[in-house]
Amino acid sequence: MQEQIPERPATANLIEALNVRRNAMVGFALSIVFTVLVYFYRVVFIGEVPGQAGTPVAFLALGFVLAITLGALFTTLLTLLSARRLARDLD
Repeated sequence: MQEQIPERPATANLIEALNVRRNAMVGFALSIVFTVLVYFYRVVFIGEVPGQAGTPVAFLALGFVLAITLGALFTTLLTLLSARRLARDLD
């Protein structure tokens, strides 16, 4: 008797075809590198600016938000490029 293997859902196939996992790793790696550069530039090189509030911890929290936001943006852009490449290959 042969076991029936269920088909993979269409969503899983689409995610694999668009390389979403790879795009997310690349996107978030780029965003972390960019965020670290911005953090060190602002906190280490510029330092405390008279008349502006903000501690290194506050900038660290802002850096976290920047990294997450840029990671999502880069992942989206890379996935759109993958979709465009896949659509061109199908034509």
